[in-house]
Amino acid sequence: MVGDIQPAPEDVQATYCATLVDEWIRLGMRRAVIAPGSRSTPMALALVAREEMRVEVVHDERVAAFVALGIGLDGEPALLLCTSGTAAANFYPAVVEAGLSDVPMIVLTADRPEELRGIGAPQTIDQRRLYGGHVRWFHDPGVPAPDGRATWRPLAREVRRWADDGPVQLNLPFREPLLGTETDLPAPEPRAEVAPSGPPVYVEPSAGRRAARGVPGLDRQRGVILVGGRSGVSAGDVAELHRLTGWPILADPTSGMRHLDGVVTTADSLLRHPRFADDHAPEVVVRIGRPPASKVVAQWVVRTDPVVIQVGGPGVIDPDRNVSMVTTIDEVLAAQPEGATGTTWPVRWEHAERRADEAIARVLAGWSRLTEPGAARTVADRLASDAVLTVASSMPVRDLEWFGGRAARAHANRGANGIDGVVSTALGRALCGTPSVVLIGDLAFVHDSNALVGLAARPADLRIVVVDNDGGGIFSFLPQASELPRQRFEQLFGTPLGTDVVALAAAHGVRGRTVETASELADQLVLPGPWLARVASDRAANVVVHDALHSAVAEALG
Repeated sequence: MVGDIQPAPEDVQATYCATLVDEWIRLGMRRAVIAPGSRSTPMALALVAREEMRVEVVHDERVAAFVALGIGLDGEPALLLCTSGTAAANFYPAVVEAGLSDVPMIVLTADRPEELRGIGAPQTIDQRRLYGGHVRWFHDPGVPAPDGRATWRPLAREVRRWADDGPVQLNLPFREPLLGTETDLPAPEPRAEVAPSGPPVYVEPSAGRRAARGVPGLDRQRGVILVGGRSGVSAGDVAELHRLTGWPILADPTSGMRHLDGVVTTADSLLRHPRFADDHAPEVVVRIGRPPASKVVAQWVVRTDPVVIQVGGPGVIDPDRNVSMVTTIDEVLAAQPEGATGTTWPVRWEHAERRADEAIARVLAGWSRLTEPGAARTVADRLASDAVLTVASSMPVRDLEWFGGRAARAHANRGANGIDGVVSTALGRALCGTPSVVLIGDLAFVHDSNALVGLAARPADLRIVVVDNDGGGIFSFLPQASELPRQRFEQLFGTPLGTDVVALAAAHGVRGRTVETASELADQLVLPGPWLARVASDRAANVVVHDALHSAVAEALG
């Protein structure tokens, strides 16, 4: 400002947005995802004006939000921007997933100014606290004014601070005209930690849970270490707990810990054998992170009623209300548990794991054409060391958990267990510069097919494996499949799509093909993307394949 001359309101808005972006860049942020629109113009222009900021423009808001989630899995939040109205509502599923999975994300929702709210102005909804408790923090600073310049950089720092372990929403009202020219930015302040304002959110624990003061059950011989995803616990600490106790590690593929000594990857098949499940009932379960996708394992834990100790993991994890204690891995290790050291307990699990895995591998090799479990096993075994894997939260994550072997490592959006945004999440990971493989069914793929828009022109090595059984394959394993008339089951649950997924990919300029054998899929997996590989399957036949695998394990156990 010169003398008493006030800058034009549109120039204040431009300077305000440029200041926020400048401060975020000073804090190390380098990625933004923009869903295009008009009301967000001041912030969009501020983002693209900076060479340091890598910006992706994504037409579909739901896709954009899951792309931002995929970027956030790398540990640094993306700035996610949309215009006003229902655009912000389309971010909701990804914000929910990020909130339940502790994935950092900064959601910037452009809005109409106060005087246009609640009077029927076009493209205007109530965006304040739109995401409720799914965000760690919400703020609406109002339309920027010149006398607020001193607050702009602190606001940017506070936004970034709150996004350390989950999504935040900054609602940004702008007035027309939206095109302005930035003036001198407020001077940067010395870098210092800015404490978040307001008390932390407290979540009431489940009944029966108590604070960690001494950990019970760590002297028991019959224990298991149940490891899931998003735990925040290192593989080294899990390995140390196994070393101290000898307890087997039942590792979900989303844990990234199936390479450790003492890992059991075949727990679902093993525990379907009644005698094995009874003979190996645990006295204590140390559950690290999320529960497994396997209902068999979860029901076994409930039925055998051990002491359940929850360690790490996003949010409160106690769906069966059987957690005795929530504690930290440091406290567990500090107790120097002896567990099953020197007993036959770990040997029995190792022996069963070896026999079960050999049976699974033998049965899968016996099919000349690639099956759904065979596709999961091939992807797990042939995943390049520099690649990341994202799997859909329906049958693919289960096939990977049950039959993926020790090589399986993956991310799945298991916070809300939805099927939406799987390809978009994998795309976000690819945009971070890493080869990204996604294993997905045709239903979830078609549901998120807008992720293919513009994909051929993006710098993304995205490799998509679609298991195509023409509908919702997971429902064929539920009681509805046998108890309902076939026509009604197909109408409501099988839901055949009739979509040519290879042609759909081609329509977006993405090359695709159908693979029929494990060797063909293995050869395809090493090729850089983007591409799509289709694995044809039949839902009824897939049930038979799974039954054969579980029967082979039961036979191997005798």
